[in-house]
Amino acid sequence: MTIMIEKSAEKRLHLPYLDGLRGLASLYVVLVHVEPGIGDQLPESWSLFVRAMKYGAFSVISFIVLSGYVLMLPVARSENGQLSGGFMNYIKRRSRRILPPYYMILFICVLLAAVVFIFEKFTSFQWNEIAGLGSFSPKFSFVDFLLHLLIIHNLDGSSYLTINPPMWTVASEWQIYFFFPLLFLPIWRRFGLFVVIIIAFLIGLTPVFLLSGLFESANPWFLGIFCLGMAAADIGFSRKPQLVAIRNSLPWGWLTVIFTGIAFITEWRRLGLHIWINQTFAGLAFACLFISLTKSIIEDKQPSLILRILQHPLAIALGTFSYSLYLTHGPVLVFVRYFLFYLPISPDMFAAGCYLLGTVMSLIIAYWFYLYFERPFMSSFLKKRKVKDAVIE
Repeated sequence: MTIMIEKSAEKRLHLPYLDGLRGLASLYVVLVHVEPGIGDQLPESWSLFVRAMKYGAFSVISFIVLSGYVLMLPVARSENGQLSGGFMNYIKRRSRRILPPYYMILFICVLLAAVVFIFEKFTSFQWNEIAGLGSFSPKFSFVDFLLHLLIIHNLDGSSYLTINPPMWTVASEWQIYFFFPLLFLPIWRRFGLFVVIIIAFLIGLTPVFLLSGLFESANPWFLGIFCLGMAAADIGFSRKPQLVAIRNSLPWGWLTVIFTGIAFITEWRRLGLHIWINQTFAGLAFACLFISLTKSIIEDKQPSLILRILQHPLAIALGTFSYSLYLTHGPVLVFVRYFLFYLPISPDMFAAGCYLLGTVMSLIIAYWFYLYFERPFMSSFLKKRKVKDAVIE
């Protein structure tokens, strides 16, 4: 195993299953954000499906752990444990990858809000909050816009879910990008893997429990969960004897199942547990999953069912434009719902339309957005991954 790790470090590593996970997690987030009911008129036939769509936070956790994993991979595989190209080059790469699509969808949301405002001002049209229920609202303040512009809206409990609610996680992840090279890597190099995880959780939980919930809207414990992703990369590729022993001795697949079960149990609201506990167990599950799947790939084992699913061409194709899907689906779902709301259809047809038409339109708009506002800013390595190529394989 150690020899295979050393050989894999000689070339740039691409793990297709990570793209598949991004894609399926983003699609699940879309389904979570569908609002299929008209007031209290949600048909009983849809209640079970809707209950299965309440775990959107797990998808967000997968993105955070995955970010820590992907950013740590080249560091863990390097000889000196340093960021390639230094801090400024790292920030430029992250900025180019994240910010142009973010600001474009923010501009589009503001433009949509302006159109609604003009119609309300000069026509008899009035925005119906019930019809337009969902992850976009044209009603927001200048402060909301300014905080989004500065990418700090997640720090304000009254602003973080305005305009385009899913964007609050982008702000949290953007802020974590600065912790990674400026704090986490120096601690990791000096004190090791487990110390950096402990310190990250202490930093994240201190304002929540000692400062009356300060910044709780940003889920600051994501810092620790991000470090779980770092840990998965380090354990998966480290040549340090103690980490090699951990990598080769623990049953990572079974640990994934165990932590997943605990995550679902601790999510049960009647237990009264703070959500950081539930989300941390979910983060542990994803970290163990990454170690298990990557270890299986490197050792050239027969792919498990979950690996086959995540490496399916359609999942990988979806992962190619998953960031665009995450950014754009909120407004799309709301306007699809608004259109369906005034049609003379039954509650069953309304729910089906919200899910089917909303999902299809979200995918179409997201792919268009990806082609024009995300892909042009990708690195040449990422540009080589095209949706049609993944599907044709």
